Amino acid sequence: MVGTPEIVIADRLRHPLAALAAAVLLTVPWVGIYLTGSVNAVGVGPRVALSGLAVLGASFLLAWGAETAEKDVPRAFAIAVLAVLAVAPEYAVDALYAWQAGSGGATAEACSTLSADAVSAGETELARGCHDANLAVANMTGANRILIGLGWSGITLFTVWQAWQGRPDVNVRETGRFLDGAVEIDRDLALEICFLLLATAVAFAVPFWGGIGIGDTIVLVGLYVLYISVIIRGDVEEPEEQVGVPLYLQRRSFPVRSTASISLFVYSGLLIFTAVEPFAHGLEEIGLQYGVPEFFMIQWIAPLASESPELIVVAYLVNKARSTAAFNALISSKLNQWTLLIGTLAVVYSIALGDLGTLPFDEKQAAEIWITAAQSLFAIAILVNFRISVRESLVLFGLFFSQVVVEFLVIRLVAEPEATEYSILLLEGYTVVYLLISAILFYRRRGALREIFTRAWRTTRDAWSIGDGDGSAEGS
Repeated sequence: MVGTPEIVIADRLRHPLAALAAAVLLTVPWVGIYLTGSVNAVGVGPRVALSGLAVLGASFLLAWGAETAEKDVPRAFAIAVLAVLAVAPEYAVDALYAWQAGSGGATAEACSTLSADAVSAGETELARGCHDANLAVANMTGANRILIGLGWSGITLFTVWQAWQGRPDVNVRETGRFLDGAVEIDRDLALEICFLLLATAVAFAVPFWGGIGIGDTIVLVGLYVLYISVIIRGDVEEPEEQVGVPLYLQRRSFPVRSTASISLFVYSGLLIFTAVEPFAHGLEEIGLQYGVPEFFMIQWIAPLASESPELIVVAYLVNKARSTAAFNALISSKLNQWTLLIGTLAVVYSIALGDLGTLPFDEKQAAEIWITAAQSLFAIAILVNFRISVRESLVLFGLFFSQVVVEFLVIRLVAEPEATEYSILLLEGYTVVYLLISAILFYRRRGALREIFTRAWRTTRDAWSIGDGDGSAEGS
C-alpha cells in the first residue's frame, strides 16, 4: 500500500543521504565566501558563525568517513587519520607562529639580548620574532592541556551521564550514583598509551635543550612513524554495528564505499583546515574587544576553537555508545599533537630561518612545557588500569580549570614583571602536584603499568613478526 504523503516525506527525511546532505549544507555558506575571497569582507560575528557551522558540518562528515573506513582498514588506523585531520588546524596555527619566528631571525642568542618588555612590545622585527616563538609554544601547550583537561575529562563525564540516563554502553560500569561511575577502556589501547608515555618522557627533556630543535623532531616524529607502522599492519576487525550514514555506505560495494570514505576525509579535512583558523581568530578578536590579554587568547581561546572538530567528533561517537572509538580518537589526537605537532615546529622554523635551528622560548614557556608534560603523565597514570572514573575526571578537570582561572586572575590583577614571576611559580607548583599524584598512582598500579608495556610489545611483535610471532598469546 502506498503511504500517505506525510509518511513518504518523513521516510525520506530519515534517509541517511538526507543527513549527509544536511551536514554538507552546513558547510555551503562558508565554502561560498571562501571561494569568492569574501572572508575578510564579512564582519567578525558572521565570520565566526559561518566558519563555526562549517566546522560542525565537517566534523560529522569526518566521523562518518572514519566509521565507513573501519570496514576495510584497521580501526586504530582509521581513527588515527581522523585524529590527524581533526587537529590539522592546530598544526596550521602553530606553524604560522613558528614560521614568523624563523623569518624574524629569532634565535636563542638573539632573543637573549632583548628585555622581556621589548619582546612583549614587539617593536622590532627580531622582537616580534621572539614574541612569536613564545606564542608558538604557548599555543601548543594550551592545545595539549585543553585536549586532556577538557576533552578526556569532559568525554568521560558525558559517557557516564549518557549511560546513567538510560543509553546503555557496554564500556560504562553501571552504578546507582553518577559519581561512582567509570568508563572501561579497551585494552587494545595499550599501544597508544605506551607511545604516549614515551613521548611524554621526551617532552620533559625539551626545556633542558634550550628550545625545540631538529633532534626533538627526529625522536618525536620517529615515535609517531613507528606507531603508525605498527597499527597499519593490524588486522581489520569486524566493524561495530553502525547506523545511519556509515551503515548505508558500508553496504555499498568496495569501490563506492572507499571512494565515499576518501571523499569525506578530503572534503572535511579541507573544510576544517580553511574554517578553523578564521573561527579561532574571530573569537580572538571578540575576546580582545572585551579586554582579554592577547597571550591568554592565543594560549587558550584559539586552541579551544581549533580543538572543536575533535571534541565534536568524539561527542558524536559517545552519543552512539561508541566510547571505545571515542577514547581511541582522544588518545590518538594527544599522541599526534605530542609528537607531530612539537616535532614539525622545528622544521617549519628552520625553513623560515634558512638554516637548521632551534625554536627558542623563554622561562615562562619552559614552565608551560613542564606542566603540560606533567598533566600528560597524570592522565596516563589514570588510564594504566584501562579505566577512568568520574571522580578521576573531576580531579583532572579541576586541576586544569583552577590553574587557568588563577593564572588569568594573576595576569589581570598584577602588573609586570611580577605577573610573569607569579605565573611561573604557579605553573611549577601545579607541575609538582601533578608529578606527586602521578607517582602515587603509578606505584599503586605498577602491575597495570607492566601489563601496558607487555601488551604494547606483543602488538608490535605481532605486527612486525618478531620472534615467534604468536599472535594468540594471552592478552593480545
